Amino acid sequence: MNTTVTISGMTCGHCVMSVKEELSALPGVTGVDVDLVAGGLSTATVSAERELSVPEISEAVAEAGYTVVSENA
Repeated sequence: MNTTVTISGMTCGHCVMSVKEELSALPGVTGVDVDLVAGGLSTATVSAERELSVPEISEAVAEAGYTVVSENA
C-alpha cells in the first residue's frame, strides 16, 4: 500500500535523509521515496505492508523536524 503526503520545510539532501530515516522506522514500511522541492512543498511516498494513517506518518515527519501539510490521493 502506498501513501503520499506533501511536506513543508525541506530544503536539502539532509532533510530527505532525516525524513526517510523516520518514515522507514515505522512498522511495516518497505520503502520511502521523497521528491525534494527545496524551499517549496516536497512529497514523500511511503510503501508499506499495511495501511498507514496520515497522523502516523505526520508524527514521524514531525520527529524529523518537518510538517505534513496534506495527503495526496
